[in-house]
Amino acid sequence: MSKHPGTADIGVDLADHVAIVEMRRPPHNFFDIPLIAGLAGIFESLEADPDCRAIVLCAEGTAFCAGADFRTRDAAPEQPSPRGLNPIYHEALRLFACGKPVVGAIHGPAVGGGLGLALVPDFRVTCPEARFSANFNRLGIHPGFGLSVTLPRLVGPQKAAMLLYTGRRIDGEEAVAIGLADVLVPQGEVRNEAIRLATEIATSSPLAVQSTRATLRAGLVDQIRLAVARESTEQNWQLKSADFAEGVKAMAERRAPVFSGK
Repeated sequence: MSKHPGTADIGVDLADHVAIVEMRRPPHNFFDIPLIAGLAGIFESLEADPDCRAIVLCAEGTAFCAGADFRTRDAAPEQPSPRGLNPIYHEALRLFACGKPVVGAIHGPAVGGGLGLALVPDFRVTCPEARFSANFNRLGIHPGFGLSVTLPRLVGPQKAAMLLYTGRRIDGEEAVAIGLADVLVPQGEVRNEAIRLATEIATSSPLAVQSTRATLRAGLVDQIRLAVARESTEQNWQLKSADFAEGVKAMAERRAPVFSGK
């Protein structure tokens, strides 16, 4: 049995040095502040446990994560927080700061902030049916969740710009081809393959893996901290724009947005 209790929305199981952390808000796994804070707290608990050597981040439902739940406004506050930082991104920084390797099991859509969450792991196992989209500009706002750093770090600045400006969706095959994901398997095998990869990582020396990871990621959390500050500043004023209202409305109505630039 796991020594790390989960929450109503997050399951945790630890066996054979691999922790499986599962989001449980099917079908879309929309996030808000409590969900990201809950994930961060679990990651920190696992980081302090020497029995955990690798983490698998996965989800119930049809989507990995369809992004922020704009119905609650928690994910997109009307006013800047006292920190000048979207509270969601304050919690996201805790995830990026985790010192243990993470494998993402991306079995379905990872959209908007959900794509940002999918880029917290070191590796992504996916399938042809998965969909990846940084759809912020299509909603009328600046990208967030550190994507202005993490996406170009994986796919390069040109491909990142293409994905960010257009908001286009790409499938799992293209994601692997451009370096956004690492392993492609049939949809029903995504989680098991992610666990297999995490188990392979956990077979290596945990001291060596974590020190190597720290070397490879040197400065990354600081870069993301600066990026989310910039992302928050831009989003805070754009959330009040007519374009953002139109973007959310168009998304709900499943149509192309008609932006005014205001």
